[in-house]
Amino acid sequence: MYQLDQHNYFYLLAVIPVLIVLYLLLQLWKTRARKQFGDQNLLRRLSPDRSGFKPVLKLVMWCLAFACLAVALVNPKIGTKLETVKREGVDLVFAIDVSKSMAAEDIAPNRLEKAKRLTSEIINSLVSDRIGIIAYAARAYPQLPITTDYAAAKMFLQNMNTDMMSSQGTAIGQAIELATTYFDDQEQTNRVLFIISDGEDHTGEVEEAIERAREEGIRIFTIGVGTVKGDRIPLRYNGVIQSYKKDQNGDVVITKLDNSMLSKIAELGEGGYVNGANTEEVIEYVTDTLAQMDKKEFEAKQFADFKDQFQWFLGGALLFLFIDVFLLERKTAWLRKLNLFNEKEETL
Repeated sequence: MYQLDQHNYFYLLAVIPVLIVLYLLLQLWKTRARKQFGDQNLLRRLSPDRSGFKPVLKLVMWCLAFACLAVALVNPKIGTKLETVKREGVDLVFAIDVSKSMAAEDIAPNRLEKAKRLTSEIINSLVSDRIGIIAYAARAYPQLPITTDYAAAKMFLQNMNTDMMSSQGTAIGQAIELATTYFDDQEQTNRVLFIISDGEDHTGEVEEAIERAREEGIRIFTIGVGTVKGDRIPLRYNGVIQSYKKDQNGDVVITKLDNSMLSKIAELGEGGYVNGANTEEVIEYVTDTLAQMDKKEFEAKQFADFKDQFQWFLGGALLFLFIDVFLLERKTAWLRKLNLFNEKEETL
């Protein structure tokens, strides 16, 4: 297991092809200059100790030095100790509405971005709870199974958008049914489902899905995003609003937050409803709710100790630069004695 601290320093590797191009241009210039200066055979006789191999070797040393320096600045770390850590927590699943109505901008910057921000802030407030993510519109799709990897959860969260599903609608019932398959620990007594939605345009038998969730010991909480006044649904192309969604009569559709529906779902699911307009209030509500629940102890393996490895690459860079200092562009004595090219000394 390894970690990389500063990925941006990999861009320094772009110096290597630049060095190679500059070297080739320099050699081309030198060749043309020698041709203009005099006869090539005569120049070789006048400078018998000039090596054609040493300049290439010096270039290789510089390239290796830059490569090692770039990796040293990235600071790779290797996990040297794997330990089993005992944790306590509850299992949470976030079901996030990604239907077109979530693109409405009655809450800044829009409903979906607000839902993602709320989920991210809730994750930041967690300590050792396991989390999963579901995205749903007309159908529900798994995004992230139950895990303790909060970084992965945020990555999947950021990739969610209203265009990720072609079929539209708000199948809250399907999201609840899918959530019942997420909880893989039969001994976990506290299972929580957070539905983050505007509650509008729901389809399917929600009550039946809630009943099955209750049988599985899942409590359902809902977080509403949007306003009761509502707003239009923008239709974008390349990030620019081209028009607004219209109904069959050609009238612009106004989507509104359905507090009553979300409250009903939470009541039937033995949970609670909170309006997501104020992020701090939502985080406080979620934190207090989870604090009142019994925590299940479980084990999670992780690399607990990572050691820096930059010093090896830094040492390699210094070594290659040190070698370059002592590499002269003249043939060495032992190389002349080998006479690899069967060259004879010429007397003038």
